[in-house]
Amino acid sequence: MFGAARHSRRGRGTALVMGGVLLAGAAACGGGDGGGDDKKPHGGPKAPASAAGPRALTEAQLTAASFTDGETVGKYTASEFTLGAPHSDDYTADPAVCQPLVSLAADVTDHDMRSEVNRRVDVAGEMLGLSVAVQLRSYGGGDAARVMKALDKAGRKCADGFTEVRSVAKGKYLKVEPVRAPEFGAGADEVRAYHFTILDVKGKLRLHDYLTVVRSGSTTLSFRADLLGTKDFGGVPESVTDAQWEKFRSVVAPG
Repeated sequence: MFGAARHSRRGRGTALVMGGVLLAGAAACGGGDGGGDDKKPHGGPKAPASAAGPRALTEAQLTAASFTDGETVGKYTASEFTLGAPHSDDYTADPAVCQPLVSLAADVTDHDMRSEVNRRVDVAGEMLGLSVAVQLRSYGGGDAARVMKALDKAGRKCADGFTEVRSVAKGKYLKVEPVRAPEFGAGADEVRAYHFTILDVKGKLRLHDYLTVVRSGSTTLSFRADLLGTKDFGGVPESVTDAQWEKFRSVVAPG
């Protein structure tokens, strides 16, 4: 997301109005598959539960594999979202092919998501510091792999920018760049990592977001980092991705 709007939905309060909060009328990138005015993708029917693919993890399993409220990771502390999950309202993309870069929430995609757990990781007491939304999602019917395919397509088709659409605001992503992904090791089937450059409300300042998504079987682990300010902070902290991955693997593949 862009500017303070991202932080308001991540439990930092709804009244922040900074950086690139309200960007109206930004132009969408042209061309590419899935363009047009549709706000949500309109794919085929979801795969039935019996379709080929690894078994979907339950919400209880995802909860056990995720950070707990108050858990510390170096200088960072994990917490539950107090205002609901990030991207819980309809964050969509124009063109629609860019949707995976904005949100993979169940109500804005056609993927067969079975369960989801969301955590926020930041430095306690730093309202304007780095924040990471950590989201574990389990899919049926092999849809976790389809999510990664859609993410890869979005990264290629939307490299020159796109528009993020909310009910009261629009945000302009100027550039989508692939970046080096962390080395997750055994159990990681595929990884995608991106750097987003986002225009602020006055059309002058450039803000930065980073997204890393790793798939393991039927599950994706998503890490979206942002900072209120113009500093390019270099990516999702690997201390966070490493700690969450280690905990996830200890639950799904102990031994």
